Amino acid sequence: MTKRIYIYIVILMMLAGCGTKKKVSPIIPQESVPTWHTCLIRNAQATVEMGDNKLSASITMQAVRDSLVVISVMPMMGIEMMRIEATPKEVICIDKLHGQYAVASYEVFNQHITPKLRWKTLQEICSAELPNGETKARLHYVFKKQTIEIQIQYPERQLDSPIRIQKQPIHKYTKIDITQWF
Repeated sequence: MTKRIYIYIVILMMLAGCGTKKKVSPIIPQESVPTWHTCLIRNAQATVEMGDNKLSASITMQAVRDSLVVISVMPMMGIEMMRIEATPKEVICIDKLHGQYAVASYEVFNQHITPKLRWKTLQEICSAELPNGETKARLHYVFKKQTIEIQIQYPERQLDSPIRIQKQPIHKYTKIDITQWF
């Protein structure tokens, strides 16, 4: 019996000795600290597949951290045919070729697309902040039972360089419902 009490005392002493007397601040991963304010990616190559249709285009992505991203799609000769402007609250899609635009909050947009699109994900895509330092993004979405696959190959990005983003004046385009977009 005394041997058992001795073992309990030794265990209690070991447990008491394992406690630390001073508080240690948690280590913050380097990725959680913002490393850029603006990001510019020119000449990224995007491929979009919807069923039998496949479109390849050069895209330019500009981002202002936690504020705005702009994606310019230029399928030929550097002429902007489509533009996507997104903020943390809404997405504006402008089809310059057909003179139309659609505006939707993420909540409305996500009623029609799976998986859900989130601001954080869009900002990561537009700033090439991909997991494990990858240089290619591969995205899969479903819209109206139609599978959409998007691949983006990133060239080098320019961080904190002066960028000039001009929001597109949408008054000259016809507004349509987001469900008519695709």
